[in-house]
Amino acid sequence: MTSTHQFDVLIIGSGLAGLTAALHLAPQYRVAVITKRGISDGSSNWAQGGIAAVLAEGDSYAAHVDDTLVAGAGLCDLEATRFTVEHAPSAIAWLREMGVPFSTENGELHLTREGGHSHRRIVHVTDATGAAVQATLSERARATPGITFFENHMLVDLIVDSKLPGMPADGSQPRCHGAYVLDVERDTVDTFSATHTLLCTGGAGKVYLYTTNPDTATGDGIAAAWRAGCRVGNMEFIQFHPTCLYHPHVKNFLISEAVRGEGGQLRLPAHLGEHRFMPDHDPRAELAPRDIVARAIDAEMKKHGLDCVYLDISHQPAAFIREHFPNILARCAELGIDITREPIPVVPAAHYTCGGIVTDLEGHTDLAGLYAIGEATCTGLHGANRLASNSLVECMVFARAAVANIRRQTPTATPALPLWDDSQVTDADEQVVISHNWDELRRFMWDYVGIVRTNKRLERAAHRIALLQSEIQEFYSQFHVTRDLLELRNLVQVADLIVRSAMQRKESRGLHFSRDYPDKLPEARPTILVPPQR
Repeated sequence: MTSTHQFDVLIIGSGLAGLTAALHLAPQYRVAVITKRGISDGSSNWAQGGIAAVLAEGDSYAAHVDDTLVAGAGLCDLEATRFTVEHAPSAIAWLREMGVPFSTENGELHLTREGGHSHRRIVHVTDATGAAVQATLSERARATPGITFFENHMLVDLIVDSKLPGMPADGSQPRCHGAYVLDVERDTVDTFSATHTLLCTGGAGKVYLYTTNPDTATGDGIAAAWRAGCRVGNMEFIQFHPTCLYHPHVKNFLISEAVRGEGGQLRLPAHLGEHRFMPDHDPRAELAPRDIVARAIDAEMKKHGLDCVYLDISHQPAAFIREHFPNILARCAELGIDITREPIPVVPAAHYTCGGIVTDLEGHTDLAGLYAIGEATCTGLHGANRLASNSLVECMVFARAAVANIRRQTPTATPALPLWDDSQVTDADEQVVISHNWDELRRFMWDYVGIVRTNKRLERAAHRIALLQSEIQEFYSQFHVTRDLLELRNLVQVADLIVRSAMQRKESRGLHFSRDYPDKLPEARPTILVPPQR
């Protein structure tokens, strides 16, 4: 039996963006937090490196802004960048108030440095910052009156005026009134009604075969917002993290940016003389921005026919490595790799979605009542390439800004919403097709829309996406929805947005590198896609 839930605020996603918003809203507002698996199963929990903020003597907002602009290859929005950088220290202070146990040295916050940063400004909890932040805020949120968690619930679609008869009758801005949500355990689609809905659903790394992201990163919020009529921007800019652990028994394990920040060197294998190759590609060597390092590794692997390259931190004292990278040390040790004595095999992997739902500095989307925060968005902060450790701080800064905006608004009543109707559908008898389509999508996205692109590769990807979209829409319209089907539907939609954006950009800039257009155009312009229903 389907259910109806009514809240003041509906937050979809339980990572840092969602929990920050929930903790600032409750208990003044009745808040529902929807998360499609457990509360800590999103990307925030996996973040290793840390959070960037200007806290050290000799550092400055101007320097942090400049580093962000340089990494973003001229495409960052200056206002959004300044806004984020200037509000970062207060966000860190709030996390400390919440009890996050940041690493310290001589009683002061220990600040590390990562690629692209001109100063030490990364606060961290050894090499497991995201897990520590997520655990602290999850515990706080569970103990806060007014916050109700709905785990194992997945967004199906947003409920907008077009789904309601006669709305918007006054010609005003279209509004979001909540969402249809699949209760995975009960196998029903429930209706969630809310005056304010926040999409904090993260990125879409699972659209690629190799990714550092958890299995939840299927672009759900981006796809749902697009279907609801919201613009998306800069979807061609997918950041490939240079150093994902390469091992047959492990997937998705990231080797933190901080390893290079603390002196880690990228080398070729022993039979090629263990040559340190990054100085051949960029004067900043291992501290170059991620897009440059990822392309350098990709080039060396293709040049020499390698399955991986090696990241070596063994020249640092063993005690130093144990103190700064205990989790990486332990995980590698489980696999028989002693990083205090030998290098780590690594490959690039899809890591961060720099584009997403277009928002302003308060998280507004094109729909009244709908906000988006974090990796699901395109705020203008990341431009053509995200600077390391700017992502977690973006989650907090924009969540706090969205909450401030919600607090300034006069409460409005939500209309009666129709229940989900699946009376005309049946259970699918071909689940294997969904699995095969998922596999096909991720493989051709890796092959055709990866670190290096061409017109021909993008055309091939677009052709396959069109075929998959037709097949998946048939499944969606005829069969009872499942989490697997919803995730595949969202991934194919996001893949379409990535390819369409990439085909529009006739240059190489930041994370988008095209062999057909190797030069950068004089003027940096964002790629904005407008849904057909607008």
